Amino acid sequence: MKKIGKDFLWGASTSAYQFEGGFDSDGKGLSIQDVKEILNKETSDFKVASDHYNHWKEDVTLMAQMGFKSYRFSISWTRIIPNGIGEINKKGVEFYSNLIDELLKHKIEPVVTMFHFDMPNELEKIGGWANRKVITAYVNYANVLFDNFGDRIKYWITINEQNVLLLQGPIVGIKRPQNCNVLKHVFQMNHNITVAQALVMEECHKRFDSKVKIGTAPNISSIYPASCKPEDIVASKNIAVLRNWFYLDIIVKGIYNRILLALLEEQNAMFEIRQGDMEIIKKANPDFIAFNYYTTTTVKMNEKIDNYKLPDQERVFGFPGFGQTVSNANLAKTQFGWEIDPKGLKVTLLELQERYNLPVIITENGIGAYDKLEEGKINDDYRINYLKSHIEAIKEAVNEGSQVFGYNCWSAFDLISVHEGISKRYGLIYIDREEKDIKTARRIRKKSSYWYEKVIKSNGENL
Repeated sequence: MKKIGKDFLWGASTSAYQFEGGFDSDGKGLSIQDVKEILNKETSDFKVASDHYNHWKEDVTLMAQMGFKSYRFSISWTRIIPNGIGEINKKGVEFYSNLIDELLKHKIEPVVTMFHFDMPNELEKIGGWANRKVITAYVNYANVLFDNFGDRIKYWITINEQNVLLLQGPIVGIKRPQNCNVLKHVFQMNHNITVAQALVMEECHKRFDSKVKIGTAPNISSIYPASCKPEDIVASKNIAVLRNWFYLDIIVKGIYNRILLALLEEQNAMFEIRQGDMEIIKKANPDFIAFNYYTTTTVKMNEKIDNYKLPDQERVFGFPGFGQTVSNANLAKTQFGWEIDPKGLKVTLLELQERYNLPVIITENGIGAYDKLEEGKINDDYRINYLKSHIEAIKEAVNEGSQVFGYNCWSAFDLISVHEGISKRYGLIYIDREEKDIKTARRIRKKSSYWYEKVIKSNGENL
């Protein structure tokens, strides 16, 4: 049996806008997450979140207690550059510099995401990623991060869940222009994001050579056909490209996948590629693939509709005559209806290995649940079972050739779910607050945190 390497990066993840709070503290500017309308009025906004901004030192101490080897977090663009472009906020730089130093003091490797769904609001006003001016703004922002933290960071991630940002844009605060060709708009944004991160990857390699690694972090999941009908097999191939491979083929191989390009051409939705763009993209050469995994997707072929117009708010995970997602009756579900599929993680890891032959790190994997604080304790055995089964799948994949070098589960602490508030809890550490009552945001270790501590100490042997 090939085992997990001794330098494996065990840890957990958070994102700035869901965890930090301090939305306007010490000169931070507004991101789209600070101004977006919360659709469910019963849930919290992101203004205080888990109040990490005021608890960061205590939080690092708790990570150290659990034995973390790594901590994957994101930097808030508007805490560093309040308007997205222009003046640098020294207090913001100081906050992250102190956090990084504290992590390193405890021998916790920072794995830093540059952009996690929190576009500066001033840049969103000019179209966000649909405007090529944002490419320049993002590259400038990345250079500020390299200037200030590059001497201490070994692992950079350019973009979190590029595919989710595009395909489920309205859920994560992206506003689509009225009466636009949604497919064309979405994939123009995708192209601009790809050019931007390719430029940043090239700059990283120039600055730091091989001492520093950089990659991207889409949300990847294997796609199953709903049946053995040939049409459903075709649908599974189609949706795999729409859901997964279009975003990795281009940044890793420097080519756009023809399956999706054919759909875009058919729908008069082909995006603009400017002269020189493809040359820039081909120089990206990511060192690794980070990816987030929660569940798999099952699809069937659906009927083609002539002159079909994609609604503005639709999740672009299906298209008439191309494929659509369906429920999988073979899989159990979480309290929030997400299918639980640890074997799917193994399949996904092996697919990534076969397709790209790059090292991979899992940057999100976890279960959201209605955790209960009872007599000062949280007994979350369902989380232990979920994480255990997925770590077992990782071990199997490693034995069969997958180059996994880290596992950072979602999430280190309870934080504000993208659209379901604090009630949907993912953390190893409980944050004692409610949707509308911040209380003192006291930190309490859950049963799963003690279990995970043993897993890390045994390098994954004691599950």
